[in-house]
Amino acid sequence: ARDAAPLLKQMRGADGKPTVCDGAWISYFTGTGDQNGEGFGKVTAGYGSRQKPDKDAGKIGPEFTFGLTMDAALAEPVLIIKTAWGGKSLHTDFRPPSAGPFVFNETQLANLTKRNKDLAEAKAKKTAETGVYYRLMVEHVKHVLADPKRVVPDYDAAQGFEIAGFVWLQGWNDLVDGDVYPQRNKPGGYAAYSEVMAHFIREVRKDFHAPKMPFVIG
Repeated sequence: ARDAAPLLKQMRGADGKPTVCDGAWISYFTGTGDQNGEGFGKVTAGYGSRQKPDKDAGKIGPEFTFGLTMDAALAEPVLIIKTAWGGKSLHTDFRPPSAGPFVFNETQLANLTKRNKDLAEAKAKKTAETGVYYRLMVEHVKHVLADPKRVVPDYDAAQGFEIAGFVWLQGWNDLVDGDVYPQRNKPGGYAAYSEVMAHFIREVRKDFHAPKMPFVIG
């Protein structure tokens, strides 16, 4: 707790209210179902999990302290583009195109049959769901970067911008999915996750035209 004291001091002003960054901005894209939207502004508290994209829900996420740190470390403006939805998987929701279609394994097929599910219908539903949030993420990043000044008033078009890194915080839905990862309690049980993540990294770098962009996976 003592080590966190300096960070907490950064997070709160003398008046006790959350710090608002001078040189760091955020565009946050989220929503429920097909009702997605954007909230943006200077980095501060309130850009954590939101039910309505443009409404502060009183929560913070990793963007707050990350933004504070980047703002303090860099002289130039910083832009964080955040896309986040609860309860999403890498194997389906964020599956990148190069990973190919989702293929049901024997365990899943057996469980679907046991529950008297229509296999053709289940496969069609899975196809419709595959990669939806990967595409939404890429589309939003490209939308923001097409006009950075919309979000960052201090943006200098003559100077341009650099996509300096990508942070990936996800995994719970894959971790607990015993159907997709039937050997998950054994060594190598999550090998399929690693394979799709490798595709994800390569695909994101290609889509953002940043072949050497560093990744942080948490």
